[in-house]
Amino acid sequence: MRAYISRRAVVLSALLAASCATEEAAPAPQLVAPLDFSYLLPLPLNVATIEIEQRYVPQGAPPDASALDPIQPVAALRTMAEQRLKAEGTTGRAVFAINDASLIRQGGLVTGTMSVELDIFGGSGAREGYAQATVVRQLAGATGDLSAALYQFTRQMMDQMNVEFEYQVRHHLSAWVLPAGATPSPVQATPLTPEAPAIPPPAPLPAPSLGAPIPLAPPPLPPPATG
Repeated sequence: MRAYISRRAVVLSALLAASCATEEAAPAPQLVAPLDFSYLLPLPLNVATIEIEQRYVPQGAPPDASALDPIQPVAALRTMAEQRLKAEGTTGRAVFAINDASLIRQGGLVTGTMSVELDIFGGSGAREGYAQATVVRQLAGATGDLSAALYQFTRQMMDQMNVEFEYQVRHHLSAWVLPAGATPSPVQATPLTPEAPAIPPPAPLPAPSLGAPIPLAPPPLPPPATG
């Protein structure tokens, strides 16, 4: 019985030591700045609401390397939609769909793919327009700790996606993109009481003639004749 307890204690000690060694060997999570796109020009849409659909689900296991990225590509695309798309209309809706946000690692090469779609639905519910944007980029020499490299890689992909997405939206959905700073026209106020008609100014006096000078006094009478 004592031998069994002793062997059990040895096994538990070994497992505990291995667990501690694994925890010590695991890299500490890195604190990185979240990606922010609020400094870019917003895209005001003539719709009442905007929805975000995540149609792509990361695999979470090799060859998918997105779990090693401090900023998930899916989260970065969602942030872009939340910060740049603005609903400024009174009817209809827009749907921003994330169709792909993958980081596939094959050996020392990581291929990143981002694909999004913006659909516009009118008041009747029918789709009236759409725009698609896709970005594909590769990272070579992906070995060792990939956190820092994937973070910069995702930032570069998002810079490219912001440019491509805005171009496609303005090109294919120009009828639904409002001008920057557009506001409803102000209503002209109507006076409550009629205004008195304005009195016309007096007519100007006629200018004097530029011909012979006007005499200031009558000419003198001729002297009487003598007989």
